[in-house]
Formats: sequence, C-alpha cells, structure tokens
Amino acid sequence: MTKWDKRYLQLCKRILEEGIEVENRTGTNAIKLDGDYLEFDLAEEFPVLTTKQLFFKNAILEMLWIYQAHSNDVRWLQERNVKIWNEWEIAEDGKWRATQMVPDENGKLIKKEIVKDFGIDKAHTIGTAYGFIVDRYKLIESLINAIRTNPTDRRMVKSLWQDEFMPTAVLPSCVWSTEWNVWNGRINFWVHQRSCDVPLGLPFNVTQYATLGNMIAHVTGYKPGKMRWSLNDPHIYVNQVEGIKEQIRRYEELGDFPAPQLWLNPEVKKFEDFDNSRELKDIKVLNYKHHGPIKFPISQ
Repeated sequence: MTKWDKRYLQLCKRILEEGIEVENRTGTNAIKLDGDYLEFDLAEEFPVLTTKQLFFKNAILEMLWIYQAHSNDVRWLQERNVKIWNEWEIAEDGKWRATQMVPDENGKLIKKEIVKDFGIDKAHTIGTAYGFIVDRYKLIESLINAIRTNPTDRRMVKSLWQDEFMPTAVLPSCVWSTEWNVWNGRINFWVHQRSCDVPLGLPFNVTQYATLGNMIAHVTGYKPGKMRWSLNDPHIYVNQVEGIKEQIRRYEELGDFPAPQLWLNPEVKKFEDFDNSRELKDIKVLNYKHHGPIKFPISQ
C-alpha cells in the first residue's frame, strides 16, 4: 500500500470538505485551500499514484525538457509525443491567444478574448519560463557543482521565479523553487509551489521531482532522502470533482497497489547523459500497477 495514495486523497477530501469556491482567470471556478504540506521519504517509497494511472514517460520527459534540455520550445515535447504544453504554445506569428477571466475597472472578473504579442522570435515556445530560466542561470550545473564541492553549503536554492522575465512568460512557473541539503549521506530537498491543480498537476509534479531528486543523488554519489513540499493554493476545479470522487471511491472500495520502483541506469554518471528520447532508456518505473486512467479537464 502506498503512503502517497493515502496522503493525496486525504488532501483531496480536505479540499472538498473545507475548501472555498472561487472565481479565477480560467473561467472555471475552483475549490481551494490556502495551503498544505507534504513530506516523502524517497529512500522508502517512490511516489507514483496507483488509484489512477500516471503517464510516467510524459511526466519525466516534461521534467527533462525543463532541467536537462533547458528548453522552453514546445516542439521538443511534441517530437516525443508529449502534448501537455500545447495550450500555452506561442503561435507562428508570435502571439498567444486564450479566453480568460480578467478584472475590469472595478476589479470584477469578466470573460475576455486575450491576445498577447511575445514576438516572432518566441514562436513555438512558452516564453521566458521554465527551461529558459534553468539555462540562463545554469541552475542544474551550479547545484550539482555545489553538492560535489561544498556539500555543507546552506545556500543551494534554485529559483525558476525571476521577476524580470515574468512579463514575457506565457505561464510563470507553478513549482517555482527548490532548496537542497546534504544530510548524513543523503540528498534532502524542499519544493515550493505557488499554485496547484491537484487532480492534474500535483501527481505529475510529485513524481517528477522525486525522479529529479533521485537523479541528482545518483550523479553526485549520495542516496535519496526526504522531499518536503510546500503547497500554496491547492485547488480542484469544479469540473474535476466527479473524477476525484471516482478516485476516492477506488481507494475505499478497491484499495491501492504497492508502490513501484524507480530504476536509473547505473552506467550513467552525468546528469546530461540520461537518455531523453521517448524510450527513456535510462529512467524506468518498475512493477507499476494501477486502477487505470481518470480523464480530468484542463483549465487554461
């Protein structure tokens, strides 16, 4: 039985029971809490939900797109049959179009067709976000170097949130910061998230960062330790509620499955050498059993 399934569904129940329903920019109301906290021991369990299917390759390829390929180009994902960023891709003419709720002169949200001109040079990207920031500030290289050369450093903070680049990002980073610490031969780290789509985003994000933490430990010669997670604004959109209720029903009536295992190719010694093709030859989830997918709508 997985600790992650249990903890995840506890959060979902709390949102449904204690959350407040609010309007937001997407036009679909959300039920939200003000915050929550998660903790994982990666030495004991690799967190992947089993009460619904998680598409592991898609999740890991998105993480590698950001942290290994240092990319903001959506075509990199599309070439690997990953479509999760298609809604935020800047068009060929350099413009991004969407229907969103925006405040009027009195602060009331009204539905409006918006067009943002990012420039033709940013076509097919998501603007200056995610992998763009990783590349510009060399976040992974500096982290690995610090762990190897100064493991007692208390300033291993890596931020995807850079104010100067927010106006030219289609969607600023939801998971925006990590803090890393070498403790008793293990890599511990914090993950900070400013906004959390619990049915769609959180299952992906948790497995992604658990994998990233294992990879960082692998290439620096340490063992994986604790992953702690601060959640701001965890929410469930109202059109996702029935899917979450189905997932809760599965857990209560069918139970969950044992947690799977993460396999990293022991021959790979450098972070940049992990295979990032669709095959993911160097990163695999083993013995993954689940109750099948649940389709949740996405809110732009």
